[in-house]
Amino acid sequence: MNRSQTPPRPLIAPLPPADGDTVDGRRRTLVAMAGAALLTACGGGGSGGSDTTPAAPSPSPSPAPAPSPAPSPSPSPSPAPSPAPTPSPAPAPTPAPAPVAKRGIAYDLKDAADFSALNGPVAWWYNWALQPASTVQANPSIAQSMAHVPMLWNGNFDTAQVVAALKARPTVKHLLVLNEPNLTDQANMTPAAAAALWPRYEEVAAQTGVQIVGPAITWGTMSGYSDPVVWLDAFYAAYRAANGGRDPKIDALAFHWYDYGLGGQLDRLTKYGKPFWVTEMANWHSQNDGAQIDTAAKQKAQMADMVATCEARSDVVRYAWFTGRWDNDVHYTSLLGASGVLTALGQAYRQQPAT
Repeated sequence: MNRSQTPPRPLIAPLPPADGDTVDGRRRTLVAMAGAALLTACGGGGSGGSDTTPAAPSPSPSPAPAPSPAPSPSPSPSPAPSPAPTPSPAPAPTPAPAPVAKRGIAYDLKDAADFSALNGPVAWWYNWALQPASTVQANPSIAQSMAHVPMLWNGNFDTAQVVAALKARPTVKHLLVLNEPNLTDQANMTPAAAAALWPRYEEVAAQTGVQIVGPAITWGTMSGYSDPVVWLDAFYAAYRAANGGRDPKIDALAFHWYDYGLGGQLDRLTKYGKPFWVTEMANWHSQNDGAQIDTAAKQKAQMADMVATCEARSDVVRYAWFTGRWDNDVHYTSLLGASGVLTALGQAYRQQPAT
């Protein structure tokens, strides 16, 4: 299909959850944007090495005792030398912790039954906030069943408080930052403003050792910066101009996509030389052009295609489906139905092959 005649449409992400608030209660809306060139999914893969630990070397054989001399009136012969001690086997190295699987979910999880339904193949989650809900924090058994990745949604944070919170969670290795800055009803930040903010993210990383994943970019609604590449180019230029020509610390770029052609969109971003986290994805194509996603079966097929793209690409580190549960799910995108019950889409998401 010629996608050049059908512009992608950015979606409106949820605001970060506040105390007592829920992400899933907000509805996204589709907005118009500039046309895009033909984009087709593509990918590449890699292979892992063996985890077999080499066996410790076998000890050398003990030397045989020397023969006794013939009897003579001379003094008694010297005793035979004692055998060399057998060396102890070298201890096996401590195995490295298993990496977190790529697959995750973008949703404000709170229900222990939902964690149980998802965990395993779905290994991580985030809720657009620095901390999980208090109900999750109070229950270590569910808090540890899936890895929560914290987020600084915009620049509204206190560095000392963030550093303290991250140091209290030493297993946290990544920090998501700056949600959809080129959408005017999301972080809504110009490239210059984001460049001025970025050293604060870098200070958090310097004090805690976390890796910075962001900005979470997409096609947006900001005048002059709807194209994520245009926004990122201007951001890099503004940061370099203010920081002696050096690049911002970005350990991975985050990207959101809700249409066909995920692979092609990622290809446009490879120019920045960063791995990707696809932190929101689904297909909400709604134009009446014969390609609209208007049934659960169509969404299931698109989910399988998007997961396959992410799993096949070695430059995609993690990805997250949006979302967990909506009561009026016109896009057929919910992974969860009743408490602890997966929808058909949720079952398919767990069962997709992983590389």
